[in-house]
Amino acid sequence: QVQLVESGGGLVQAGDSLRFSCVASGRGSVLMGWFRQAPGKEREFVAAMGWSVTFTSYADSVRGRFTISGDNAKNTVYLQMNSLKSEDTAVYYCASKRTYSNFADPNGYDYWGQGTQVTVSS
Repeated sequence: QVQLVESGGGLVQAGDSLRFSCVASGRGSVLMGWFRQAPGKEREFVAAMGWSVTFTSYADSVRGRFTISGDNAKNTVYLQMNSLKSEDTAVYYCASKRTYSNFADPNGYDYWGQGTQVTVSS
């Protein structure tokens, strides 16, 4: 069993930065992902990284603005978000999975954090 606890959401203005943290407890996950869900929309992939392999991937909409990183010693994954836009407004979730395949598909993830709200005002 893996538990994921997120922190770092809030209300910011367009152009600002935020950093999410997600602390993972338990073993078995090889890949961590960040997803987001805006009101009335489906949950969408934001970024993913491997714990023990050099692998990262980003959605086109955030590439160049967001950075996913991890600290193995702290079992923590981060999402640094820069140059925020109003369209980044959503509830953000971290998630973990036991395989590397289909990392952009939320249905393939085994565990989820509670979600944290980000609101970007323009």
